[in-house]
Amino acid sequence: MQMIRDRAYPDEVVKKGGGKKGAGGGGAGPDRPVDISRLDLRVGVVISAEKHPDPSVSSLYVEKVDIGEKEPRTVVSGLAKHLTLEELRDRKVVLLCNLKPANMKGVRSEAMLLASSKDESVEPLDPPPDSKPGDRVYVDGYQHDVAGEPDAVLNPKKKIFEQVQADLLVNSDCVAEYKGEPLRTTVGVVKVRTLTSAGIK
Repeated sequence: MQMIRDRAYPDEVVKKGGGKKGAGGGGAGPDRPVDISRLDLRVGVVISAEKHPDPSVSSLYVEKVDIGEKEPRTVVSGLAKHLTLEELRDRKVVLLCNLKPANMKGVRSEAMLLASSKDESVEPLDPPPDSKPGDRVYVDGYQHDVAGEPDAVLNPKKKIFEQVQADLLVNSDCVAEYKGEPLRTTVGVVKVRTLTSAGIK
């Protein structure tokens, strides 16, 4: 699958830390710090959403999501108890795109849709309205540069996402943050609609 990497970050953003190129993706060498720059986060648009074909997993939806690649990605998400299919279709979302694909009850999921979660409430992250499919989602101070592209595929044994996730939160203004800095695209910040002081998963 062709990877789209033609959307640059602002020139003034400087990545914290460094790293050497190594196996597992650009900048994924042993000296590279574990931070949000390891994650390939992109804006997607849900072009279709259906119930999972296995009736025993009523909590799962299967979506086709445009992230600016030649073909949409298939994404399985546990949103059926929180959003209707109509609320999900045509919605802009934030996807984690460099997880190892996983079989979810017979459907291959090629990315993870990020959402805020608090108590029993779950809301997908909302990219800025003017963002486009494939736009990178980043945090100022953690830019991907020549030596620090996101990992091609996150090594599940290293639990990189789990370590980064501990510092992903929605603040009191519904803004998604990493270590107190907002997640953003070049046209604005990532938010949620109503949840505050919530985790992100």
